[in-house]
Amino acid sequence: MCALEIKKDIYWVGAVDWNVRNFHGHTYTTKRGTTYNAYLVKDEKIALIDTVHPAFTGELIEKIKQLTPLENIDYIITNHVEVDHSGALPEVLKLCPMAKVLGTKKCKEGLYKHYYGNWDFQFVKTGDELNLGKRVLTFLEAPMLHWPESMFTYCPQEELLFPNDAFGQHYATSERFDDEVDQFVLMDEAAKYYGNILWPLSAMVLKKIEEVQKMNIALRMIAPSHGIIWRSFPTKIIEAYSSWAKNETKNKVAIVYETMWGATGKMARMIAEGIIDSGLNIKLFDITFSDRTEVIREMLDSKGYVIGSSTHDNDMLTTIAGFLQFLKGLKPKNRLACVFGSYGWAGGAIQEIEKVIKEAGIEISLPSLSVQYIPNEQESVRCYEFGKDFAKKLKSDGNELTQ
Repeated sequence: MCALEIKKDIYWVGAVDWNVRNFHGHTYTTKRGTTYNAYLVKDEKIALIDTVHPAFTGELIEKIKQLTPLENIDYIITNHVEVDHSGALPEVLKLCPMAKVLGTKKCKEGLYKHYYGNWDFQFVKTGDELNLGKRVLTFLEAPMLHWPESMFTYCPQEELLFPNDAFGQHYATSERFDDEVDQFVLMDEAAKYYGNILWPLSAMVLKKIEEVQKMNIALRMIAPSHGIIWRSFPTKIIEAYSSWAKNETKNKVAIVYETMWGATGKMARMIAEGIIDSGLNIKLFDITFSDRTEVIREMLDSKGYVIGSSTHDNDMLTTIAGFLQFLKGLKPKNRLACVFGSYGWAGGAIQEIEKVIKEAGIEISLPSLSVQYIPNEQESVRCYEFGKDFAKKLKSDGNELTQ
């Protein structure tokens, strides 16, 4: 794949990783692969904005060579230290040893601890400018979006924002722009990306969006470091981020459970029927067979959570336990939950689930429902009514459900 001009003399020089299926260790599944986007700005001075995963260093270098000898690069801007964006930096700098590296103070600290390179580094902070000739690049610190050193780079002459991980998606395609791909898939991947990576940082996301809006920064294009470039609908992803950051929800319930011999699964299906018959949408997941990344994506805009487990050794089963710990770290706000489960000779799962749900700051809106062994006909009706009662609670909640 060749370098691609996205604006006059501004080029995408990144790489498409078609085959990656796990990210951030194994915490995030990437069923559609991903991209590592880097950008070259050719002016009187030449700037490279971010690099790529080290496995794709050769592709980055070859794309740059299509446009200019690497020794002509004057500046390398590092918006984010994480290896999938900075991993090619040491090899690139061997080919342009006179280039100056720009980033925040914490960026320099992070780069040194990753690569131990004695590079010519220039600190930048919010409001600083880099004059390339016809164009200026300005910098906006974005700490904890999603690392301490993260920052955005903006070109006012092109109304073009390079926000690194913000507004990205793990989405490998041969197309580069938002108007060239399926919109449902694009927004689904963007939501999954936000839910699994940025959700716990929502307060800071909202603050940064408001800060940018107050600065009256015009945006005709957003070029993130993963996935598709937003050239036709940049306001669409900003509005989506604002909604997710505010924890706005849809008329939907996520039911997540783990079952040992099927009793808890039977309860889950009856509870789901009660919710559906009350007019709400549901997503039902047996966490043992479900992709955790996809479950979190559905929970991102669900108002209600129904969590269940069989009891084993007076506790919940291990897969749901690990999932709930991950959910707790994402810090969902303005949600209601209820808990259910089955047991044999002794209970305990429900109490442990309730504990984690409360620690996550999620309100439990109903007394939990417990059934010994396999639910009989009367207990199945109780499960159905439990679902209806939960739907009623959601509808009457002060934070009105949206469609």
